[in-house]
Amino acid sequence: AAIKLFYMDPPLCVADFERHAGAVLAKNAWDYYSSGANQQQTLKDNVDAFKSYRIRPRMLRDVSHVDTALKVLGEEVAFPICVAPTALQCMAHPDGEKATARACAKVKTCMTLSSWSTTSLEDVASSSGSGLRWFQLYVYRDKELTRRLVTRAQSAGYKAIVVTVDTPILGRRLADARNRFTLPPHLSLANFKQTETAAKLVTGRQESGLFQYTASLIDPSLTWESVRWVQSLTSLPIVIKGILTAEDALEAVKCGVQGIIVSNHGARQLDGVLPTVSPSCNRAVTALLQLCCCGW
Repeated sequence: AAIKLFYMDPPLCVADFERHAGAVLAKNAWDYYSSGANQQQTLKDNVDAFKSYRIRPRMLRDVSHVDTALKVLGEEVAFPICVAPTALQCMAHPDGEKATARACAKVKTCMTLSSWSTTSLEDVASSSGSGLRWFQLYVYRDKELTRRLVTRAQSAGYKAIVVTVDTPILGRRLADARNRFTLPPHLSLANFKQTETAAKLVTGRQESGLFQYTASLIDPSLTWESVRWVQSLTSLPIVIKGILTAEDALEAVKCGVQGIIVSNHGARQLDGVLPTVSPSCNRAVTALLQLCCCGW
């Protein structure tokens, strides 16, 4: 479905689309998408860290043919930028996650679908044909529910399971708390339609519905043994998302995972941690496993 753009000229860059989104989205949705945890220091640090990098160009190189393709866990992508898991996309547009998956397939890169998608993982898979897809997994207290998610993802053709490890409790996002964030009534967490308590967010008097959801349903006792349990459920590669230190990166190698995503959850979890382009864990493991870095 088409959306109206409030520009005299078409948007040309990500910043243009960000300004447009802030102008047209409901406050509940915009605040959810745009805010970081607590005082948002890490959100600022993420942006500043990326801005601090400079290009060191080499001249007189033949660029008449440029090939940016590479392989990620054995699958080819057209360029080294993939789409990280982003929850609740149908708050922004009715096509939500399906549109993102189609776009990723069109440009030949990987989409990672969030457990908290507003479109079921099967519908996202069918909408994007042979596009490369990974599935992001939160480990629930209900282990059978977690196991079913992994099994469904493998059956639907997802090529890796991305286990998020930085959310034993949800980060305190002040805008969501003030808005008492919840989903619009026509939306749900579509991967859990058969489990009513896991499909709905309930608004609290002083907290966001997502904060309460995480506190009641997500397993806060997650350890490296939990990662090994997820490995036992599937033959798919396991990628750990949420690593920020060299020590934990090396633990991931010992655990036998196939990749890590250096991530501070878009600055939405623990405020005050390192920006994602901090080199400490990047240098420790680049020769040992597949390494990806989250943007801000």
